[in-house]
Amino acid sequence: QVQLVESGGGLVQPGGSLRLSCVASGSIFSIGAMDWYRQAPGKEREWVASITSGGSTNYAGSVKGRFTISRDNTKNTGYLQMNSLKPEDTAVYFCHATAFHTYRDYVSDRYLEVWGQGTLVTVSS
Repeated sequence: QVQLVESGGGLVQPGGSLRLSCVASGSIFSIGAMDWYRQAPGKEREWVASITSGGSTNYAGSVKGRFTISRDNTKNTGYLQMNSLKPEDTAVYFCHATAFHTYRDYVSDRYLEVWGQGTLVTVSS
């Protein structure tokens, strides 16, 4: 099994910053792409940012220029640095990743899709 655990959420004033972390643990040979999603109260879950195992990144238009996704493959950890936060960034933030149990799974492209439990980010004065 593979688990993802997010941390770093909290209450921050508009214009402030937070850094979210996502740690993968369990029976892991390799972690593929990592993503962050968010779900605001009463809204659908939306994609925020992605990073490939090689470090290529993509961002939703609403966060581009303010958020930075990164990862440390040696620690099986992903990060989301959030700057210039706005009240509309308030949401539960979820980490998502593709994971390979074994080398055989890796070469066969047989992966698991794993979600974390979420961490709440509240932007309010």
